[in-house]
Amino acid sequence: MSFEEQPARQRTKKKRTGRVVLFSVLSIVVIAALVAGLYAWNLARTFDENSNKLADAFPAEETRPEVKEESKDAINVLLLGSDTRAERSDDEPGDDFATLPSGGRSDTMMLVHIPSDRKNVFVTSIMRDTWLDIPGVGTAKINRAFASGGVPKAVETLEGLFGIRINHVASIDFEGFKGLTDAVGGVTVDNPIAFTPVHAKGYYFPKGVQKLDGESALTFVRERKAFTGAGGSDYRRVKNQQLFVKALLGQILSKETLTSPSKIQNVVSEIAPYVAVDDTLDSAKIAGIASSMLNVRSDDMTFFTLPNNGPGRSADGQSIVVPDMETINKFGEALQNDTVDEFVDSTDLSQ
Repeated sequence: MSFEEQPARQRTKKKRTGRVVLFSVLSIVVIAALVAGLYAWNLARTFDENSNKLADAFPAEETRPEVKEESKDAINVLLLGSDTRAERSDDEPGDDFATLPSGGRSDTMMLVHIPSDRKNVFVTSIMRDTWLDIPGVGTAKINRAFASGGVPKAVETLEGLFGIRINHVASIDFEGFKGLTDAVGGVTVDNPIAFTPVHAKGYYFPKGVQKLDGESALTFVRERKAFTGAGGSDYRRVKNQQLFVKALLGQILSKETLTSPSKIQNVVSEIAPYVAVDDTLDSAKIAGIASSMLNVRSDDMTFFTLPNNGPGRSADGQSIVVPDMETINKFGEALQNDTVDEFVDSTDLSQ
């Protein structure tokens, strides 16, 4: 072999080595993509196969408001919290409850508004005793909508109240909070008021920061009878539910959870059996919404209660929550124009 031949062979060897390295890298990328795809497919299948469907969740098309151009890309979700295990002893004559797909009653309602720019999330709790105009029924508690016409009647009532379309509906049984809380390793809340639950023996929630496991989280969001004073017991329960849900979402969106495939799998597996969604809200739709909100964290979420003038009594003696219609109308305009951020900044929502 001559001296002159060696460089050519070395170049050939380098080219072959380069091709081997390139093919190896490509193989790793392809395998990783397949694994990621399989993982995503498995998550989607877990949710779609184990969650329930809310059939006919929306009212007749002719009853629904038009969507303004300004808010056509915004998303509004009616989130219903049902409870299959809570005490019923605090009901009074005139209370109307409908059975949701999970077997629970419509104890909790939240309107989740995701603006077009996807930079924030606004969650409005609607107290179950809020005295509103129910189409075809008359003025009554919002829960009467469920009793008289199920989920579609509730959607029709709120669409008429705000002048917007509700794009999706989801019902979550509080029982799902137990496994979900444990799946993310517990949820830390800063409890503003110490209380001892009336019906759940052995629990005490001190004032201040504390970590909740699944069972204590259920007790925390359910409790109503322990609270008295101005505003009534349901006000504090709603505040506690907002506090917990925001903390739970913060834990789910944390780096610790999002970078752990096993935790993500556990989150989906635990919550899916306790969720019922409208026919258009499947895993693909949820993934699409989630992918447009990758930069949203718990600090970008604002929780408040539908503006009201406190407790009162109806003409027939029912205990009700009196809506602040002037402020609610302003909120409706903000929803229609996709300017809820401006509404929140300019309005006292500390009630």
